Amino acid sequence: MFGIHPSSISLNINLVAILILIVLVIIHELLHLIFIPIFRKSDKTYLGITYYGGFVYSEENISKMRYVFITIAPFVSISVLLPILLGSLSLLTPYLMFLILLNSMASSVDILTLILILYQVPSGSYITVNGKRTYWK
Repeated sequence: MFGIHPSSISLNINLVAILILIVLVIIHELLHLIFIPIFRKSDKTYLGITYYGGFVYSEENISKMRYVFITIAPFVSISVLLPILLGSLSLLTPYLMFLILLNSMASSVDILTLILILYQVPSGSYITVNGKRTYWK
């Protein structure tokens, strides 16, 4: 709760809401991870969380179409399919709508990556990430 009054400013932090946001980040990143081929056996695939958000990093060779699917999986699952399902069951609350909107905003980097991959990488290519650089062959 946030309030501004002539003599004071108040801000209440809800720890449950913060925990739910962290869980949302983890679910988002796990959706990326589960679509990476053989991620359980891979020594080149990593999952992490920082102050700025979560990340999944893989140095595996991944086909362009698989990479596209990995990139948009959380956005489609959480921000498109989940609201349709919850809405059809009349379970879509304002708080869930807020979380879905947050996921959509967090997916903006994923959408930018999708656009770059679709326009810059030729069909039939394989993509490899090495540090901060991404290569295709």
